[in-house]
Amino acid sequence: MTEVEQELCVCRERKEMMLTSKELFDRLEAAFGPSQGWPGNTVTIMATAVMVQNTAWTAVVRAMARFPQELTAEYLLALPVEELMDYIRPCGFMKRKAETIRTVMEWYGRYDFDETKVEAVPQERLRQELLALKGIGEETADVILLYAFHKPVFVLDTYTRRMLKRLGGTMQTDAERRAWFLMGIPHTAKMYDDYHWLLLEHGKHYCKKRPLCDECPLGDACAKNMDEEGTRK
Repeated sequence: MTEVEQELCVCRERKEMMLTSKELFDRLEAAFGPSQGWPGNTVTIMATAVMVQNTAWTAVVRAMARFPQELTAEYLLALPVEELMDYIRPCGFMKRKAETIRTVMEWYGRYDFDETKVEAVPQERLRQELLALKGIGEETADVILLYAFHKPVFVLDTYTRRMLKRLGGTMQTDAERRAWFLMGIPHTAKMYDDYHWLLLEHGKHYCKKRPLCDECPLGDACAKNMDEEGTRK
């Protein structure tokens, strides 16, 4: 039995949630429409994946508006670090993030800045290469793999973990959470892209630190809104 199959068995043995993964996806798609994806070209996706660490996407939008041209790896590597820091200042932690962006672009340079060469490399090898870069954690690596290079990686982030817990999920590890999401859905990069985008939209609009439960399109299926008898609060 593979690791994923073992985690799926664990998920099935736990208390059933009110929604399946596929039902959750369908509800979110009905609420938010088709996925808009992660905006930008390959280089922009990698750079903004770093910029958004520990900050809101609105700060990334402000930072991107400060650049005088479309982002390319060559342009970012040619920029003095201090100038790059100034452009991404709205995102905070600009020194660390500027250094990480340059590190990622240098890594991309090993593949001659050719996304097709990166896409030809096995997913797990790419993930380990990214995780070896200073400033790149699991979430950022997975975002880059999924959105920049179209690898079928299901991204787990703060919004996703929070929502799953509020929906009644009792999973203890990210492996268990990921296994739950993978049950009953196509295992393709396009599906994971769409799903993650929808989870982000729901987290930004409703499932915040202080959730807007009365307006939430998942309110009737949310454990947070149920009393011990299973009726709506």
